[in-house]
Amino acid sequence: MILVTGGAGYIGSHFIRTYLSRTPGSALVVVDNLELGHKEALPDSAAVYFLHQNTGDIGVLKSVFERFPIRAVVHFAASCYVGESEQNPLKYFQNNVVQSLNLFQAMEETQVRKIVFSSSCATYGNPRYSPIDEEHPQEPVNVYGRTKLIVEQALQALASRLGWSCVMLRYFNAAGADDSGLIGESHDPETHLIPLALQTALGKRECLEVYGNDYDTTDGTCVRDYIHVSDLAQAHCEALNLLEAGAGTQAINLGTTSGASVLEIIEMCRQVTGKDIPYRLMPRRAGDPPALVAQAGKAGRVLNWKPGYDLRRIIETAWSWEKNRRF
Repeated sequence: MILVTGGAGYIGSHFIRTYLSRTPGSALVVVDNLELGHKEALPDSAAVYFLHQNTGDIGVLKSVFERFPIRAVVHFAASCYVGESEQNPLKYFQNNVVQSLNLFQAMEETQVRKIVFSSSCATYGNPRYSPIDEEHPQEPVNVYGRTKLIVEQALQALASRLGWSCVMLRYFNAAGADDSGLIGESHDPETHLIPLALQTALGKRECLEVYGNDYDTTDGTCVRDYIHVSDLAQAHCEALNLLEAGAGTQAINLGTTSGASVLEIIEMCRQVTGKDIPYRLMPRRAGDPPALVAQAGKAGRVLNWKPGYDLRRIIETAWSWEKNRRF
């Protein structure tokens, strides 16, 4: 059995459905405070035991580890908005760092020493070269990225000093929705480009805001590597298999090795939806690097994983979800 923190969130909920479909007869425990997650995103299944709790409550976590035969943890729970992290850094250090350390303490006290950690390309900061591989210096330029790096460093220390096994998945821009249409991206407030563009296409928003057009990129707007959320879910399953095989500690990028600018995303959304997407230019947003594109070759070698969705299909699944959202 595994424990999933933040399992009612966007990526966590997709992972749970993927994991249960890949491992029939398995079960898992989900801990989520539902601040950002949605109970509706979890499958209605006896295989999922849900606890509405903070992931930093050591007493609750220890009782979970003592009650259930947990062999590994998949740790998604975190605050995840770059802009908010710059405005409210204490919240991010509390939620992302302190609560993670509390989780790790409960794990160590109950001898659960295997974890897949949801990290981020934000730990790299402004790229010195592109695409970015796992050896690139980690010099985050925003608070969110710094909190993820601190947690990575804590896990590396636990691995080297206490024998933990850790897979730290540094993924790039998660996007898209499950092919079933049952779950998808649902944040409040929404800050991610693709759902914002699609909501503008639906007339739910008057205009899309584009933050900066003077970056050193092909069209002046930020470039990102968009990876389908179901591809990420598959990678987490493979990371668990890696832990079971005694892989030790690994940091692995998850991306497509292909970047798209903000304006290119808007154009692709126009093509998929057949609708106009008006936008207005805004000043640069604090903490945004010009371009983040993954070198994801290690994921292929170590996890035997590669992305299965291209950019158009990512947007098509997101569009299907936005037109018929359940939550």
